[in-house]
This record gives sequence, C-alpha cells and structure tokens, in this order.
Amino acid sequence: MAESMRIIVNEAMKIERSAVLEAEPFERNESRRGYANGFKNKTITTKVGQISLDVPQVRGDISFYPNAIEKGLRTERAMNLAICEMYIQGVSTRKVEPILQQLAGVSVSRQKVSDVAAELDEELEKWRERKLDWVRYMILDARYEKVRVDGLVRDCAVLIGYGVKGDGKRTVLGVSVSLSEAEVHWREFLRGLKERGLHGIEMITSDSHAGLKAALKTEFGGVPWQRCQFHLQQNAAGYVPRIELRKEVAEDIRSVFNAPDLDEAKRLLNISVRKYEDKASKLSDWMAKNIPESFSCFKFPSAHRKRIRTSNMAEVCNREIKRRTRVIGIFPNEESLLRICSAHLKALDEKWESGKTYLNMKET
Repeated sequence: MAESMRIIVNEAMKIERSAVLEAEPFERNESRRGYANGFKNKTITTKVGQISLDVPQVRGDISFYPNAIEKGLRTERAMNLAICEMYIQGVSTRKVEPILQQLAGVSVSRQKVSDVAAELDEELEKWRERKLDWVRYMILDARYEKVRVDGLVRDCAVLIGYGVKGDGKRTVLGVSVSLSEAEVHWREFLRGLKERGLHGIEMITSDSHAGLKAALKTEFGGVPWQRCQFHLQQNAAGYVPRIELRKEVAEDIRSVFNAPDLDEAKRLLNISVRKYEDKASKLSDWMAKNIPESFSCFKFPSAHRKRIRTSNMAEVCNREIKRRTRVIGIFPNEESLLRICSAHLKALDEKWESGKTYLNMKET
C-alpha cells in the first residue's frame, strides 16, 4: 500500500507541476510560465507508514508546492497535536507509541514524543509571560514532584498563583519550578507577577510557610494576608493531647471560622482559648497565636468570604495536576515538569475565562 501511494502521489505531483507551468516536460510553447528543476526528496508520515516522495521543483518567476504534500503535512501536524495532547493528559511516553501504532499505523519513538512535546515550550512561555490585569484576590500554593537533578532524584516545588479578577472570574496567574519553597524562590515568583502588571490585590490567601510569608512581606507588605482556614483546622489536630478531644476541638474552631463578623470570631476564640487552658495548654497557646491569622477575610463581603478564606481552589487544581504527573513518576528534568504543569494550567485558565463567574463582585 505504501509503495502504491508513493507512485500515485509522485505522478500526481508531476501532473500538478505541468499544470502550473502550463507545459509538459520538454515542451516548448509561448504560454510556459517557468521551468522544471528536478526533484527534492521528502519523507512524510501517513496512515500506512512513512513514504519517501520525490517533490517536483521549479525555477523562474513562479512558486510551486504540491497540494498532496500540504495534505501530508496537515496529517503530520495532526499527529503531533495528538502526541502533545496525550502527553499533557498524562499518557507516558512509552504508552504513546502503541496508541499511535493502533490509530495511525506509524511507529513513534519516545524521543519523538519528547521532541514534539518540546515544541509546546514557546507557546507556553508566551502564556507564562503574558501581561496581567487587576486581580482582587490572590491564592498561592505549592506542590512537590520528583525530578532528576544532577544525577539525583529530588523533590522540586511547583509554585502556582491563582487569582479572582475584577470581573469575578478565576485566572491562573503564573507557575514556576524551583528546588524548594525557600524565600528567594517565592520572592522571584512574586516579583515576576508584579513585573507582568499584577495590581489591585486586596487580600492574599495561602498556607503558613515561612519562606512564603517572608516573601509576601517583602513584595506585598501592605496587602492583608489570610492564612488558609482549612490547613489551620488540620494543623490543630497536632496539638490535641487526647483523641477523644479532637471532634470537640474541631467544632469549636469551626464555630470561630463561621462567625458572622470579626468581633464575634474574636469572642468565640477567647472562649475556646480559656476552655483549653487547663486540659490542653499547648493547644490553647497555639490557638491564641495562630487562629487570628485567618481573620483577614472578615473585612470582605460575606458572599465572598467562604471562597477566599481557604486555598481550596488551589487544592482542587493540585489534584488534577497530580492525576497527570503520577503516570510519569520521576521527571527527567525541571523543564519537563514545568512544561506539563504549564500545559494543564493554561488549559484550565482558558476554561475559567470562558466559564461562569466565580464571585459576584456586586455583592457587598
């Protein structure tokens, strides 16, 4: 079949060249528009495998490229897009080859899959460096993936920023890969967001990581910080001395978080702090010191509070990223990790842009 197609396409291209030149080979006439100039070898990928063709060339004041080859190139581009999509969706490089073998009858090496995926880099870089606009609320989070660095497998941090824009829609602000969540890495990430035009932030929500807190103080010192209430609730369990107390403590903390206003939240917190002074002194001290860090949300509309008081938006996205990265296991380098995270987040950003409004900014 492949040989038959090669013969047919080669003859079709010769006929097409003659039609463009308005002259058959070696024919002399006054209407001739140019001259044949031999052939150039080109290999294209088709459903019956790779075919080596002799592409006719022309010379003179005329341009020519066979339509048959253009169709072949479109087929190859479609296959490359399929490879990229499978890679982004988490299909490992070793699994892509048998899938394409069944669909298109072509053999694709792991290196080919990696090469095609690398073609995404330019587009993803443009997206990561795009200009940002007014963002009212920002949520910051990080997750870790295993990456081979200098011959060793290390845990690399994926730093991600999310936001709620002035129109109430969510957006992915940026993503970066670094060896840790140290202050210097968070500071570089946040500074990059500012340089791209990020402004108007009224509150930032995140977990209480020392490096992140220090970076926020440097880059966004005047913006109120909201400690994630979900993570606070989890952290509290480590200070409960007896298992039978955990449910009671969780309910007390939840009542503080669900208070209708800041004054009531402070009152309920004081009651809980005094309640556990004798039977759980470390818990009492921890609550008095840490829970007030989650009170910034009370300054904002009650309709917004439930969605900006935690970093749950980031946690949901992290689960989706994990679903795609776990099939890879250990990434060969930091670039490949950044590529697959960026591709997923870019698609998510486009979905949010065309989707429903996350917060009604008219609510007060």
